[in-house]
Amino acid sequence: MPIRLNPSMYEPTPTFADRLRSADRTLYGMWSCAGSPLVAEICAGSGLDIVLVDGEHSPVGLESILAQLQAVAAYPAVPLVRAPIGDPVLLKQLLDLGAQNILVPMVDSVAEAEAMVRAVRYPPHGVRGVGSALARSSRWSRIPDYLARANDLVSLTVQIETVEGLEAAAGIAAVEGVDALLVGPADLAASMGLLGQQNHPDVIAAVERVIAAGRSAGTPVGVNAFDPATADRYAAAGAAYVLVGADVTLLARASEGLADRFIGTSEPDAGSPAPASY
Repeated sequence: MPIRLNPSMYEPTPTFADRLRSADRTLYGMWSCAGSPLVAEICAGSGLDIVLVDGEHSPVGLESILAQLQAVAAYPAVPLVRAPIGDPVLLKQLLDLGAQNILVPMVDSVAEAEAMVRAVRYPPHGVRGVGSALARSSRWSRIPDYLARANDLVSLTVQIETVEGLEAAAGIAAVEGVDALLVGPADLAASMGLLGQQNHPDVIAAVERVIAAGRSAGTPVGVNAFDPATADRYAAAGAAYVLVGADVTLLARASEGLADRFIGTSEPDAGSPAPASY
């Protein structure tokens, strides 16, 4: 007898937007930057809510992102994938390999946000190329009615990382199809002339301004904050989610701690700045 597929086996998991809507608290997550599926799996099993696979500042390509998504899929943590750039062709590839939750960096205007919405949607609402029968996104046409449902199975988050993006944040948050914002304090600080000063009062005030704009528009806003006190402050200000660490920085600091404990290191130069968080 022929094998009959059970369609429920291939139902996609809830999107990042779904998780944000159903959350009754701030969500917390971390970055997967090492490019290792094994490390991504360790992060996914940590109990954190989000694993953000970074394609912008990490040594990863499509195959590595695919492997990380496969590793994370067995765990409750929701995977979010940051593209290196908001290019429609690259976004199409990420979507086809099964990235349901897309993060686009450096979105500075309403027009750019609208273009990203079109890039992740099929016609007539967008420009995403149709190749689902060849792709993991539809489980190779095993997800019932994938093409008709695809726009609801994808979430789009855009990053506010410049003064221009800050000024346009309220408008970007109101764009239909933008499910969430993420503030990048490192680039925002640099854009404000405060390179490496993510905890400068002006930068913190700018982040809180974006959080307030998102709340007014009904759009969740998240932020990077590797300093626990700053993370707590942003959560109290209404951040819907906070990214509180990264695999590579955790390994760097922990290995330095081992070296300091067992070998001993010289005291840092009094004038040297502390390592900046991302």
